[in-house]
Amino acid sequence: MPTPDDHTAARRAILELLARRDPDLTICPSEAARVVADGADFRPLMPVVREAAKALVQEGRIEVTQGGESVDLDVARGPIRLRAVGADG
Repeated sequence: MPTPDDHTAARRAILELLARRDPDLTICPSEAARVVADGADFRPLMPVVREAAKALVQEGRIEVTQGGESVDLDVARGPIRLRAVGADG
């Protein structure tokens, strides 16, 4: 079950994973969930990661993509990717 600290950990995981990637590369939200889960089942953390991603989008720090194009997380359906803002794409 997600804890209050999971949101902070999800934000940190998203930003750290993106910082380790080339600027034009993306991450899958499940990568951040796996970091936060630390070996446990990551699936219950996916909503927390999506909430953290939404907050980071609102802050202008990341963008959500599908098929390489920026999309609104609230209307995106299916697999999404996360990319640092300012990345080429």
